[in-house]
Amino acid sequence: MTGRRVAVTGIEVLAPGGVGAKRFWTRLSEGRPATRRITFFDPLPFRSQVAAEIDFDPAEHGLGPQEVRRMDRAAQFAVVAARGAVADSGIDPGSFDPHRIAVSIGSAVGATMALDREYGVVSDGGRLDLVDHRYAVPHLYDYLVPSSFAAEVAWAVGAEGPSTVVSTGCTSGIDSVGYGMELIREGSADVVVAGATDAPISPITAACFDAIKATTPRHDHPERASRPFDATRDGFVLGEGAAVLVLEELDHACRRDAHVYAELAGYATRGNAYHMTGLRPDGAELAEAIRAALAEARLNPADVDYVNAHGSGTRQNDRHETAAFKRSLGRRAYQVPVSSIKSMIGHSLGAIGAIEIAASALAMEHNVVPPTANLHTPDPECDLDYVPLVARDHRVDAVLTVGSGFGGFQSAMVLARPHRNKP
Repeated sequence: MTGRRVAVTGIEVLAPGGVGAKRFWTRLSEGRPATRRITFFDPLPFRSQVAAEIDFDPAEHGLGPQEVRRMDRAAQFAVVAARGAVADSGIDPGSFDPHRIAVSIGSAVGATMALDREYGVVSDGGRLDLVDHRYAVPHLYDYLVPSSFAAEVAWAVGAEGPSTVVSTGCTSGIDSVGYGMELIREGSADVVVAGATDAPISPITAACFDAIKATTPRHDHPERASRPFDATRDGFVLGEGAAVLVLEELDHACRRDAHVYAELAGYATRGNAYHMTGLRPDGAELAEAIRAALAEARLNPADVDYVNAHGSGTRQNDRHETAAFKRSLGRRAYQVPVSSIKSMIGHSLGAIGAIEIAASALAMEHNVVPPTANLHTPDPECDLDYVPLVARDHRVDAVLTVGSGFGGFQSAMVLARPHRNKP
């Protein structure tokens, strides 16, 4: 380790309710949910019929017909977000040695929408037991291998350094940014384009989550369906989206007078080795990841000004997470504001961790804590300050953001204003 510090100098977000970091932050700060009845396919046969969809026109965001044909929707999100983040950072990639520019992209389910669509074609709508490959698109292999996402982003930004896809379920977004952070710290890259993308709103995904009753069956008012920490919650709302950050060595960012949103000060991940979808109620493994991330950041629980929760809206996750905050932060858990932006933009699986990092940096930028929408009836077992319904003006110098994923993955990241973490 070289001891190099890592700055976030560029942010772009594609999220339900609007494309672009500014529109994303406006929606969060106004506490407006973007969930609706599914429009991408007929949801009537499914238990859960609501989702948080993005109104996205690839041509409007600079993608040509060939790029649209070649790339799955999630890859399109990643490329648009990467280009936007680089533009926001003010970096000229041509001024860097391309071998010192890295890419780290997270995704939980890869090219789900393209694979679902193409299976329908080669199976003649599911009628053929033996599919007919002659009807497959030429780019079917790119849909099959998630590494194509990193390749597309690398081509888009001219990166010839380390390039990877991180796929750890719903912690993929945090873990991909954490990996990028370590590339800069260890000296393997000077700039990392890091983030995550997923576009999972398809019949196969809906069927999978229906089978385990993880998604909400609440259809009457879709905008009220995602309700983390509320006593009446009954599952998460599927979402889609992407967020990409430009990471660079802090001293270099300061020398070029870049706008620094935040410093990535600490990161840790743990596994529970317990159950594919189940969580221990004591939150021990998430608490351990939080403690390790804070230690790496050289911060104490008392230094945390805001907790951006995983807050999926399932009963076991919200209680597990509450227990983890109490276990790791002690008395501070009852004092610090905690909120879940999934109440507004749904759960975009692997992408959400990167989107939540972006939200954390913007909360610090604006000194505003976004609310937990739809929190009207607190669960007595979730007894922390979850910032119900309305955003809160609040000085934010350090943020803890966490993620929890199927397979037992538990990750935590600490963002801080650079002056809070001097060596």
